[in-house]
Amino acid sequence: MTYCVGLKIDRGLVFMSDTRTNAGIDSISTFRKMHVWEEPGERVIVLMSAGNLATTQSVVSILEERTKAVAERAPTLLEMPSMFQTARLVGDVVKEVIANSAPVGQKADSYFNASFILGGQIRGTAPRLFMIYPEGNFIESSDDTPFFQVGETKYGKPIIVRAYDKAMSLAETVKLLLVSFDSTLKSNLSVGLPLDLLFYEKDSFKVGLRKRIGQDDPYYRTVSDGWSNALKNAFKALPDFPEN
Repeated sequence: MTYCVGLKIDRGLVFMSDTRTNAGIDSISTFRKMHVWEEPGERVIVLMSAGNLATTQSVVSILEERTKAVAERAPTLLEMPSMFQTARLVGDVVKEVIANSAPVGQKADSYFNASFILGGQIRGTAPRLFMIYPEGNFIESSDDTPFFQVGETKYGKPIIVRAYDKAMSLAETVKLLLVSFDSTLKSNLSVGLPLDLLFYEKDSFKVGLRKRIGQDDPYYRTVSDGWSNALKNAFKALPDFPEN
């Protein structure tokens, strides 16, 4: 299982993903699920994946291979004129990979399915955030839906919905995402540390903060313990159910 979140704030885009993959309780591994393409001064593109590992790795490998010999492998992520066109390109590759893997072609419930969060900015356009489905179609974030999740979403979503504010600082946003991920980690063992974090600042056209957060990270431990204690104290402060 997987948990990835891409979120828009006034300052830019924030991405976080876990790194656990499993094919049963006795086959657990760590794989990076966040992939970045950067041309400083021109574009930053971030892609996070959830689903069948062979499918997601194939999609990323095809996209990466095309950037190595642009003249021979057009179109590429580094040539797209907009993030919308980039999302279309990724969606086409997803359809291609799943159709070639599944005997009956791609389906949302296929064993080979995969979903992606795509975000970034290309010079001359605004930062944009998309969710790409296994069928290759996609939707874009808006003021009403400023974040996307893929994978094990249900445990961490209520926290983001309640606390999100587009004017949040980077520090506040990271804290929000860590609480969301910590709640998911404690609820589902198939989501696991370490976590990958990336911040892209609007109109910077370069990767900003990029960090891997492990079990021993002191800030993560502070947030995790603090959130647990705050919930316990809030529960104790609630009035007791009247017995009569």
